[in-house]
Amino acid sequence: MADTPRETPSVEVVYATPQVQQSVTVPYEPGLTAERAVRLSGLAERFTEIRERPLVLGVFGVRVALKHALTAGDRVEICRPLLRDPRERRRDFALRKGAKD
Repeated sequence: MADTPRETPSVEVVYATPQVQQSVTVPYEPGLTAERAVRLSGLAERFTEIRERPLVLGVFGVRVALKHALTAGDRVEICRPLLRDPRERRRDFALRKGAKD
């Protein structure tokens, strides 16, 4: 029986704008940090706005430090700044909905 190829361990680095979503797979190596994975992904070179502000990262929706050690299979998310506080948006939505009733 032939050997089946082993899947190379990796992490995914993602960045999204309202217009475009990018996902890059980066080979995993022990000690790989979230910040290094972003650098290896090349996304900061493609999207200049990433370099123009402090880097804020998450792993599966949970904010992490730049030096956060990754595990194979992690998804590193490059976060954009919020345009509006989510609590304020919900409050305004509730007020508008109440005005229609």
